[in-house]
This record gives sequence, structure tokens and C-alpha cells, in this order.
Amino acid sequence: MGLLDGLLGNASEVNITKIQDDYAQILAANETIEKAYRLIRDMFIFTDKRLILVDKQGITGSKTEYHSIPYKSITHFSIETAGSFDLDAELKIWVSGSQEVIEKKFNKSLNIYQLQSVLAQYVLR
Repeated sequence: MGLLDGLLGNASEVNITKIQDDYAQILAANETIEKAYRLIRDMFIFTDKRLILVDKQGITGSKTEYHSIPYKSITHFSIETAGSFDLDAELKIWVSGSQEVIEKKFNKSLNIYQLQSVLAQYVLR
């Protein structure tokens, strides 16, 4: 991911073997990371049980919030593919009990269909 993509709000996929140990302490027993995406310092991690939003806070990023969303709480979701003039793909997630929509933007190189497929696999069980 380039710096410009990060500044524009785009996320890119992360190699899960590189972050497995970093996030092992917040995973439940027998929980595995399926996909992970980085947005400058923040991340969102799709496990086989939930979606984890990682928010690094402050200048140093030493304070971190981990927001867990069980897949059963996701009421619906949508993707928007990148176009000729709009270079961003988008993911929107609605969670029961919340009025706010979770929106994430991705650079054009990300396969948004694959991301949607992973989310659908867990939400639609």
C-alpha cells in the first residue's frame, strides 16, 4: 500500500501469517484469522468467528481499541466496485443495534469480490 492510498482512506490486504502472533492474545481458543486489511495504522481482521476492528490511537499508536463484531450481529452488507473514474472499492456493513454504517474503502488492486465472499461465508451461515 502506498502512502497516498493510506492518506486517501484506502486499505490493502495484509499477509495473515505476519500478524497471527501479533493478535494471538485477543483471539478466542480455536479462532483463526481468515483475512486482514491495513489502513495506515488501523486494521480490520476477519476471523472465522467475528470481525475485529483495530483502532490505533494517539501519536505513538501505543493505545489501541479492539472492536469485535460477531458475524451474527451483521444484518446486511454491500460492496461497491471501483470504476473508471472512481478508483476506490467500498465495503459497507450494518450492525444490529447501531445506526452507524461501518464503511471501509479499498484501493483498486484489492479483489472486493473475494472480500465480500469471505464476509458472506460467515454472515450467511
